[in-house]
Amino acid sequence: MAEGLNRREFLVCSAAGVGTLSLASPGLGSLLESQAQMAIARWTGPVPASLSEEQKVAAKLTEQVMEALGGMRRFVKPGAVVWIKPNIAWDRTREQAANTNPDVVATLVRLCLDAGAKRVKVGDNPCDLAQKTYVVSGIAEAAKKAGAEVVYLDRERFREVNIKGERLKAIPIYPEIMEADLVINVPIAKHHRLATATLCMKNYMGVVEKRQLFHQDIPTSLADITRFMRPQLCLLDCTRIMLANGPKGGRLEDVEAKWTLAAGTDIVALDAFGAEMLRRKPAEIGSIKKAVEVGLGTMDYRSLKPKELALS
Repeated sequence: MAEGLNRREFLVCSAAGVGTLSLASPGLGSLLESQAQMAIARWTGPVPASLSEEQKVAAKLTEQVMEALGGMRRFVKPGAVVWIKPNIAWDRTREQAANTNPDVVATLVRLCLDAGAKRVKVGDNPCDLAQKTYVVSGIAEAAKKAGAEVVYLDRERFREVNIKGERLKAIPIYPEIMEADLVINVPIAKHHRLATATLCMKNYMGVVEKRQLFHQDIPTSLADITRFMRPQLCLLDCTRIMLANGPKGGRLEDVEAKWTLAAGTDIVALDAFGAEMLRRKPAEIGSIKKAVEVGLGTMDYRSLKPKELALS
């Protein structure tokens, strides 16, 4: 990485370079345009009846949705440092659907390492005590077994970063996340009493401190942090979704098993898909509306012609 550039500045320069190459090379431009921007994988086989069956289904969904996007090597370069950012915010089990499915996380770790990543880190800034959420969610154990470094974010290490947002001018962000070559954003789709829904944009609140600042204007603040993070790859976990009493939940009556994953490069499109999974119209979600207004993506995810897979 060029001296004096942080990861985000480097990505801006890289994107500009790709744009120049695309203009100079019609072949490369066609290749970039032909790559899928979104894929959706649904399990249509028998409902998993045991933990081992659930693990196999989650792994297959993750493998196939990434393959439909062009494979993990499209995003992970040899020697890369990857940060996988799940939702590990709550002291809840996988069945309660407050955190990302641990087997989805573990499969992403394995795919990154297989693609040549030098290191894969997994971590979040939880609301409940991390020493509980990492264990009870099952994510720490699953990620470690897959070969990841599980990171407990030290709140003393967050540093103030000027993100130049419309609402958030500066906010403390965990430095290792900014320094990673690739951040894979992997939230679970669920209800949220303040934001209406927790989806991909909302999951970026786990890279910052002082998250109470978001509550002054959640849609604009989420657009600000999303613009700064420059999402390259997001995967939305809808294996189970929480339809009410989020974000922490706890009642199994509020959970519905959908055994579906969506992945892509347009974070707004993924959030729009997630809104529909939660039985909401995308235009009802303030953060999605704001993101469209400021040009972060499209609400009409069907216009991307996502690759849709039915697995069994």
